[in-house]
Amino acid sequence: MIFDDYSITAGIKTSLAKLGYRRPTDIQFKSIPPILKGEDVLAIAQTGTGKTAAFAIPIIHQLHVRKIKNRADGIKCLVMVPTRELAIQIHQVFETIGKHTSVKSFCVFGGVEEGPQIAKLENGVDVLIATPGRMFDLASRGFIKLNRTEILILDEADHMLDLGFIKDIRDLMTYLPKKRQTLFFSATINETIKKIAYSLVTNAIRIQISPKDPVAKNIDHSVAYIEMDDKRFFLERLLKEHAESKILVFVRTKVRCERVEKAMERVGIPSKSLHGGMEQDDRKRVLDSFRKGDTKVLITTDVSARGIDIPQVEFVVNYDLPELSENYVHRVGRTGRAKEKGQAVTFCSEEEKEILKEIESFLGKPIKRLEIDKDDYSQTIDFSDESHADWKSLISEHDDFVSKENVSKRKKRKKK
Repeated sequence: MIFDDYSITAGIKTSLAKLGYRRPTDIQFKSIPPILKGEDVLAIAQTGTGKTAAFAIPIIHQLHVRKIKNRADGIKCLVMVPTRELAIQIHQVFETIGKHTSVKSFCVFGGVEEGPQIAKLENGVDVLIATPGRMFDLASRGFIKLNRTEILILDEADHMLDLGFIKDIRDLMTYLPKKRQTLFFSATINETIKKIAYSLVTNAIRIQISPKDPVAKNIDHSVAYIEMDDKRFFLERLLKEHAESKILVFVRTKVRCERVEKAMERVGIPSKSLHGGMEQDDRKRVLDSFRKGDTKVLITTDVSARGIDIPQVEFVVNYDLPELSENYVHRVGRTGRAKEKGQAVTFCSEEEKEILKEIESFLGKPIKRLEIDKDDYSQTIDFSDESHADWKSLISEHDDFVSKENVSKRKKRKKK
């Protein structure tokens, strides 16, 4: 079946044709018909399978038809997401697919001035994409009115629950009409998520696109045993061997982000870091630069692991193993998007081997090992440009890193 065969407005078909989308993906093929009928949907699918378009296409069609019939103004669809980056990305998808329709979309999130967001809301929008914090803040003050909302979408719902948004999701129900269409999209599901999902939907159509291997077949992923203090040398080697490739490097904390960026700077490799501690404008600038290819190496925390669609990422490097096993799938899923081929390599130190076991248990099979012989291991360190770096600057950087780590630990203790 092709998109031209669907009973959707011509404006959407025009947008899809311009994007080069002719046939729906599996999740789109199974989701679009029940959503068009107004049914509740609980959908589980791998990252990179086209989940956003799976709900954007039928929602834009429904709202366009209702606007033609002069239905009352107001926010008709609310899309709740866990992160600012995902909110911006989904808004872009709605804007692109809905370009030739009457449907207006907008996104709100924290970390930026609220004034322009309030002004845009006052002009009226049909689809609102929002993160919980800013949405509840504006709703409590009357700037967001959800009494006419007919459709609720929870995207990356598993991640929202990981971040502790369970209460927020339940509080959200008090703002919405009881009679509504609810769509629940998630990359993974467990008993907790399943219980919450079924409490929010009514006679939902369950759709699951989950092959035996949760990592897409077009991603070649492997693991190499490398000691923690040696990881920077092997990252340097990989980046120099693939200097023209777009490479995404995952680390565990924002301090590690900055430390690895400085390590690459010392050996002449330009890179940018991205983490939750940055201002929103800075995060957007860095992400846009990486998307366009102006920045070839992006060092990031898991803020970029979920739902962010960055084209043509050839390599993903797990410099640190993720604390949550399912985040491994989301990380490596940043490469090999759609029909592209991708490679992912994980650096596993001695102290991370237990985490690796948990990840492999989650995957249901072992990850391919990359064997590094002793000579090759030694040469990678010996031939590093860092061996010629100024030793005083290295000590200074180490002291700065330890200081930041101590500050971070103190803040965590205070929160407890």
